[in-house]
Amino acid sequence: MGMALKHESLSEAEYLASEDFAPRKREYVAGEAYAMAGASARHNRISGNVYTRLDAATRGTSCEVFIADMKVKVEAWRAFYYPDVMLVCPQHDDHPLYRTGPCIIVEVLSPSTASIDEREKWLHYRDIPTLRYYLLIDSEARHARIRSREGDGWLEQTLDAEDIVSLTCDPISTSLCLDDIYERSGL
Repeated sequence: MGMALKHESLSEAEYLASEDFAPRKREYVAGEAYAMAGASARHNRISGNVYTRLDAATRGTSCEVFIADMKVKVEAWRAFYYPDVMLVCPQHDDHPLYRTGPCIIVEVLSPSTASIDEREKWLHYRDIPTLRYYLLIDSEARHARIRSREGDGWLEQTLDAEDIVSLTCDPISTSLCLDDIYERSGL
């Protein structure tokens, strides 16, 4: 996601009703809507690589993978965000404009969004009960970190070149490595 450009006050209902007509995508936190700037080609390539890998793993299941344009609603914070990639294995999570129960959220970091993705969004996302993995991928260098829910806490792992991360969201299981993430990205 790009840098926040401007914001305006809206109710959740006003935000959702107006989002299709807004000139730019907007994220929403507790009454404030923030316009988002676009992303680079590399950012899109990285997001697409992760999406493709996760989408292949969902074939034949009820799980869904979304890229960039599906919102996640974080009830506890009255927030709506556009994750770069999100995997949801729905149990009645079928709102046409957003999902509430992702298992995996991926954010591709750019210089303008890294602090929001690493602090604000992380603070909010970890309150989603179904979330098991939060993957943070640098778009400027070959560097990725994954936060995994372990019991009541979270573990963080920085991925090295030889690491393969296993991701399990019942009923799917897949893996990712840096080569998968950065394929054809120039990094």
